[in-house]
Amino acid sequence: MLAIAKITAKGQTTIPQDVRAALHVAPGDLIAWEVCPDGTATVRRVQPLDIEYLRAVEGTLSEWAGAADEEAYGGL
Repeated sequence: MLAIAKITAKGQTTIPQDVRAALHVAPGDLIAWEVCPDGTATVRRVQPLDIEYLRAVEGTLSEWAGAADEEAYGGL
Protein backbone atom coordinates (compact mmCIF):
# COMPACT_ATOMS: atom_id res chain seq x y z
CA MET A 1 0.00 0.00 0.00
CA LEU A 2 1.33 3.42 -0.89
CA ALA A 3 -0.09 6.47 0.88
CA ILE A 4 1.22 10.00 0.56
CA ALA A 5 0.66 12.76 3.12
CA LYS A 6 1.94 16.32 3.40
CA ILE A 7 3.92 17.57 6.40
CA THR A 8 2.80 20.93 7.79
CA ALA A 9 5.09 23.77 8.85
CA LYS A 10 4.73 22.48 12.43
CA GLY A 11 5.94 19.00 11.41
CA GLN A 12 2.48 17.47 11.66
CA THR A 13 0.74 15.19 9.17
CA THR A 14 -2.55 13.37 8.83
CA ILE A 15 -2.32 9.59 8.74
CA PRO A 16 -4.35 8.51 5.70
CA GLN A 17 -7.51 6.56 6.50
CA ASP A 18 -6.27 3.40 4.73
CA VAL A 19 -3.12 3.43 6.87
CA ARG A 20 -5.11 4.03 10.10
CA ALA A 21 -7.31 1.08 9.19
CA ALA A 22 -4.33 -1.17 8.41
CA LEU A 23 -2.66 -0.25 11.73
CA HIS A 24 -5.96 -0.49 13.64
CA VAL A 25 -5.38 2.94 15.21
CA ALA A 26 -7.89 5.52 16.33
CA PRO A 27 -7.70 8.94 17.99
CA GLY A 28 -5.77 8.67 21.27
CA ASP A 29 -3.84 5.53 20.28
CA LEU A 30 -0.05 5.49 20.40
CA ILE A 31 2.24 4.86 17.44
CA ALA A 32 6.00 4.29 17.33
CA TRP A 33 8.35 5.36 14.54
CA GLU A 34 11.56 3.47 13.79
CA VAL A 35 14.06 5.09 11.45
CA CYS A 36 16.50 2.69 9.77
CA PRO A 37 20.09 3.54 8.77
CA ASP A 38 19.08 3.47 5.09
CA GLY A 39 16.65 6.35 5.65
CA THR A 40 13.46 4.32 5.62
CA ALA A 41 11.00 4.52 8.48
CA THR A 42 8.41 2.14 9.83
CA VAL A 43 5.47 2.94 12.04
CA ARG A 44 3.50 0.58 14.24
CA ARG A 45 0.75 0.70 16.80
CA VAL A 46 1.89 0.62 20.44
CA GLN A 47 -0.10 -0.86 23.28
CA PRO A 48 -0.24 1.52 26.26
CA LEU A 49 1.43 0.23 29.39
CA ASP A 50 -0.72 -0.67 32.34
CA ILE A 51 1.26 1.22 35.02
CA GLU A 52 -0.65 -0.32 37.94
CA TYR A 53 0.07 -3.82 36.63
CA LEU A 54 3.75 -3.03 36.14
CA ARG A 55 4.01 -1.64 39.66
CA ALA A 56 2.43 -4.81 41.05
CA VAL A 57 4.85 -7.01 39.11
CA GLU A 58 7.81 -4.87 40.18
CA GLY A 59 7.13 -5.81 43.79
CA THR A 60 7.65 -9.49 43.00
CA LEU A 61 11.06 -8.99 41.40
CA SER A 62 12.99 -8.20 44.58
CA GLU A 63 13.88 -11.85 45.07
CA TRP A 64 16.09 -11.53 41.96
CA ALA A 65 17.95 -8.46 43.19
CA GLY A 66 20.56 -10.13 45.38
CA ALA A 67 24.34 -9.82 45.19
CA ALA A 68 24.66 -13.37 43.83
CA ASP A 69 22.22 -12.56 41.03
CA GLU A 70 24.08 -9.36 40.19
CA GLU A 71 27.36 -11.27 40.06
CA ALA A 72 25.90 -14.04 37.91
CA TYR A 73 23.85 -11.91 35.52
CA GLY A 74 25.26 -8.39 35.81
CA GLY A 75 27.14 -8.54 32.54
CA LEU A 76 24.14 -9.57 30.43
